[in-house]
Formats: sequence, structure tokens, C-alpha cells
Amino acid sequence: MTSEDRDPETDVEESRSSLSPDAAADTADAPDATEASAASDASDAAVPYGGEEPAAEAAPAARRPARKGLPVWQESILLMVFAVVLAVVIKAFFVQAFYIPSESMEPGLVKNDRILVQKVSYWGGGSPQRGDVIVFKDPGGWLPASEEGDPSGVLAKVLAKIGLYPTGGHLVKRVIGVAGDTIHCCDDQGRLEVNGHALDERSYARVEGGDCYGPMPSGASKCDWTAGPVPPGHVFVMGDNRNHSADSTVHLCSDDVTDCVPGHEFVSTDLVVGRVFTLLWPFSRFEILHRPADFADVPDPS
Repeated sequence: MTSEDRDPETDVEESRSSLSPDAAADTADAPDATEASAASDASDAAVPYGGEEPAAEAAPAARRPARKGLPVWQESILLMVFAVVLAVVIKAFFVQAFYIPSESMEPGLVKNDRILVQKVSYWGGGSPQRGDVIVFKDPGGWLPASEEGDPSGVLAKVLAKIGLYPTGGHLVKRVIGVAGDTIHCCDDQGRLEVNGHALDERSYARVEGGDCYGPMPSGASKCDWTAGPVPPGHVFVMGDNRNHSADSTVHLCSDDVTDCVPGHEFVSTDLVVGRVFTLLWPFSRFEILHRPADFADVPDPS
């Protein structure tokens, strides 16, 4: 048989059989040229320009149904209820609005001024201090009928109940003496004395041509009286407009004043609402009120 007549496959098989065992194994393990070419093409297609492998395609996130909010009218009602509850809490524990019903606290506080009263100072057993301007409920018979009324309108009454409208039926005065103090009117310069200390009240009190800073409304002892000692749990109060104030001096008993009840000149601290700390309105006279410094020099009762 000539070389031309030989089968090509027979030649290949004979060539393989003539190789060494190791070479035959290597040849068997080597990938086919077609497979290598396909792998090369796949590798080239998988790596983009720049040599970075593409990020795995993220699976689409499961969409949650959108949560529906409350209708506008329901949200409005909830906000109103929250505001009312907050106002009630603030009024009960923190701050309350009042107005000045008369001229008794002039020149500092004028009739119809709007003031803010804070209650925090008297928490935890705290009590009014000398010099504080306080708001307190009527002990009985202190207020004239014209100053006892509450707001007349329906809306004003509702706002007053929750502390958003100034209310009446209360008095605003300055604390002159506290438990144990003795108040005397007056020294040779017309000054009030507390436990023997003469007060310099020119910065806040008005006398209007009077002879002293502690006049009683009537009687021969207008500038010569003594009150106290103040009983425990009570205070002695006076308006800054000394000749026009229905305060403790009006209810003070003396030798020439008999239509009075002894002890009625003192105000129970249980009736005190709080301390005036802000003159809010009118804005042109806005002021933060402080205790006059001279009261710090008053000695404790002996």
C-alpha cells in the first residue's frame, strides 16, 4: 500500500501510539483547539476595557406598598388636641397669663398690662420671698366687684380655661414681709421697716405726695403702725402705688380702726398662684421683672 492510499486517521493513531506514555497523557489532557479558542473568546468578552470585572447585576428590590398618611382634617384635629393639652399642662405647672386690673401697681405695672406668672419658683416647698411681685386668689373681700369678673365671650372663656387668655379674679401685689417678719411704718424719713431694716423703695414705689411709703387708708395712724409677726404660711403684701392700693394695710387692725378681722391682713401662701416675671404687653414696655436688691439686706426675724 502506498502512502497516498493510507487512511489519515490511521496515521494519527500510529503517531499517538509511538509517543511516550507521558507525552500521550499530556496530549490527552490538552484542550482541543476549538475549546481553547472558545474559552479565550469568552474571557475576552467577560472583561471590559480597563480590566475591571462588571458588577453583578443587582436583583430588583421588592417594592413595599406606600404607607398612607392621615387625611389633612384628621391631622389638623390631632394637632389642635395636642396644642390644647400642652397649653393646659403649661398653665397648670409652669406659666399663666394675667392682666393688671387696676392702678395699684403703678408705676411699674399699669392697668390692663399683660403679665406672665411663673410657678416653678415655688415648687418643692418653695414660697414667696420678700420683694416678689405675686399673683394670688382673692382671700375674700379684697377685690371690688368691678375686678372680679372673668372674660365674657365664649371663645375668651375657653382660652382662659386653658391659659391662653388673661384672667381676672386675682390680685397682684408685692411681698413686703414673710413668716416671722415684723413690718413697721415708718422711720423719720417715711420709709417702711422690715425687722428693723429701712427699705429704699424709690425705684419702684409711688407715694404721690404722701408722707410715707406705708400709709393706711384712714385713721390717725396713717404713717404709724406695726404689723406682725407674720404667721407661718402667710405673707404681708402691698401695692407699689401706696395711696391707691387695696392691700394688707386696708385690712390691718389698729386702735382707731375697729371694723376689721385680726389676721385678715395676711395672705395665705396656699392662695399664691406664682411670681410675676415678665411684663409682656405692650411690647414697647416689655420687661423681665427682678426682685429689688434692697430686700436682700433685710435681716431674719429675731
